[in-house]
Amino acid sequence: MKLLMHICCSNCAVYPIRTLQQRGIDVKGFWFNPNIHPYIEYKNRLDALRKLEGLWGLDVEYDDSYGLTEFLRNVVFHEKDRCAYCYAIRLERTVSMAWESKADAFTTSLLVSPYQNIDMIKSIGFDLQEKWGVEFHFEDFRGGYGEGRRIAKEMNLYSQKYCGCIYSEMERYKEICRGEGPPHIKGGPGNLAPTGKRGTIG
Repeated sequence: MKLLMHICCSNCAVYPIRTLQQRGIDVKGFWFNPNIHPYIEYKNRLDALRKLEGLWGLDVEYDDSYGLTEFLRNVVFHEKDRCAYCYAIRLERTVSMAWESKADAFTTSLLVSPYQNIDMIKSIGFDLQEKWGVEFHFEDFRGGYGEGRRIAKEMNLYSQKYCGCIYSEMERYKEICRGEGPPHIKGGPGNLAPTGKRGTIG
């Protein structure tokens, strides 16, 4: 099976890619993340994926258009629904690429993170499957989150401290400044429960 995987960051990609490749699945990566703010954060994550690509000999395609302006225009006044929009634009771009390249299926590395809303991602993915006629490979990779982070650390890959958007950055550092969360990543700001409703790490 030829599978196109949307990659949100190198840390989250490690475990799903390794797991799928071990099953003999041909995985191609796809970078498209217009939500990430500020630009230096975007570049750090992009560079980390390029590093992983070189270390593992991955096949990765990049849509390196920094679309923060459009992202914010579509989220402002709808901040509580920002995650749904963020998931949808990235998955829609991925499925369109999968359709164009005649891949058998598409998926996302977001499915490894306990800090993302996996039910929302699943729903959006299957809606796009119906729309485009390309299979959405849904798999709960969250059990391998810690292992993936450990491997990424061993490779000295950049480790992000919030999910990516300006709002999650604000929430994380606001809590730190108020003394409600640790000034480092260890289970997310303030050790928040992984509900996917608050912006935390990958």
